[in-house]
Amino acid sequence: MADMISLEAKPRERVGKGAARKERREGNVPAVIYGDGQDPVTISLEYNLMHKLIFRGGFKQTLFEVNVNGTKTRVICRAVQLDPVKDIPIHIDFFRLGKGATLDLEIPVVFLNEEECPGLKAGGALNVVRHSIMITVRANAIPSEIEVDLLNLDVGESIHISQITLPEGAKSTITDRDFTIVSVAAPGGAVDADDADDAEATEGDEAETPDADAAEE
Repeated sequence: MADMISLEAKPRERVGKGAARKERREGNVPAVIYGDGQDPVTISLEYNLMHKLIFRGGFKQTLFEVNVNGTKTRVICRAVQLDPVKDIPIHIDFFRLGKGATLDLEIPVVFLNEEECPGLKAGGALNVVRHSIMITVRANAIPSEIEVDLLNLDVGESIHISQITLPEGAKSTITDRDFTIVSVAAPGGAVDADDADDAEATEGDEAETPDADAAEE
């Protein structure tokens, strides 16, 4: 399961572009917490820490506990606004997680035992159809990655979502087919038609996530 990270935040009494610019000059990143039927809370976070967390990867799959003057709130990132020129974070939207909350999240796939895969050892080519999988998962059981074991995969064989063990209570957001995640193609051979269909369908499979309610800053 992905670890939860604690963040110390300051409340922001003023909002708007001018107030946000002032926060950035002072070395902070403006942010907002919204969702769970409660009013939005505007906050600021220490810039250096947020820059490090955002660019190390997996930021939108990480649970955070934000402490604002002693009030702690579990959240997950829904959007990061970057400066179009400097490519640095200038605003963050956090979604508040209520008790028993579930989320639709895109989780990266990692492949195990590539060196021992019989299909690859026989000269086959690894055909990765999906580098990530969108799943519905409980907020307290978000995996950092989904493991796909290639140990028994031979030339011409595929691994489908039904063969993958997801966290307890989690399920794929795609329910109308047993889609392919990876296969091993014959040396110099064409990609299997079913794999190609899954690859073409991947772009339209992502589930929608709540839009930020915060005003533009």
